[in-house]
Amino acid sequence: MIDSFINYLEYEKRTSNHTVLAYRKDLEQALDFVSLSFSIKDLGECSHSELRAWIIDLVEQGLSPTTVNRKLATLRSFYKFLMRSKIIQKDPTYKLKSLKTPKKLPEFLQESTIESVLEEEVYESTFEGQRDRMVMEFLYLTGVRLSELTALKWRDLNLHEERVKVMGKRQKERIIPITMRLQRNILSYKKVFEERFSKIEGNEYFIISNKGEKSYPMMIYRIVRQYLDLFAQNTKRSPHLLRHTFATHLLNKGADLNAVKDLLGHANLAATQVYTHNTIEKLKAVFEQAHPKA
Repeated sequence: MIDSFINYLEYEKRTSNHTVLAYRKDLEQALDFVSLSFSIKDLGECSHSELRAWIIDLVEQGLSPTTVNRKLATLRSFYKFLMRSKIIQKDPTYKLKSLKTPKKLPEFLQESTIESVLEEEVYESTFEGQRDRMVMEFLYLTGVRLSELTALKWRDLNLHEERVKVMGKRQKERIIPITMRLQRNILSYKKVFEERFSKIEGNEYFIISNKGEKSYPMMIYRIVRQYLDLFAQNTKRSPHLLRHTFATHLLNKGADLNAVKDLLGHANLAATQVYTHNTIEKLKAVFEQAHPKA
């Protein structure tokens, strides 16, 4: 049953490889637990009580509410699939409640900080330096996800029409406009790219390693941390921080929420609305500082 569900995720829903692996791991952990605790060899035979026992066990192991809720979401998706496939008649997760989690606002960089991070003088004129600069600029000026950046190819860039084509989650394609500044720096990066390797072909990856190979997540993480460490005091210094910053800065400048949703590639507004809290907090601070009766 797990294999059937995984095939459904991969080939019908076109879920990302990272998510598919996480779902499989969660379901295999659940199966191991019910097998050892209740001698149940098939998750389709589980009732509410066995699944609840697994959730309690996860909590007792010290897993965070966020992690437990993610695993619970995996169970819900799995049993929804079984119900739709008419393999089971009753969903055993319907009584399971998510754990309460503290609300955290997405961290973001102040405009002055990001300006310092993107200063030309920070980066060496070598291929590595200009590539690193492109990584930082592209993440902030387009708001793309890490996986979208590593998958990007030169053919996806259209400087003449000032846009880039990105393949997002579930193979959903979206178009993101690129600024004049980013266009100029792409051309500068292209020059050192061709000097280091060879004339660019459309199928070649946009961001590559020092050896000319496709970039990978840990490489991008290292680049981002290296330059954020110079200026940022945020606890999380990751590629996603630049995506958060992109969204927050747009909304702070009055961008339409639906437009930001489309730029980020979110499936619904709920995922985008979390960034409005940062904007509201900024407005509150201005109000309290400026209003005579605040």
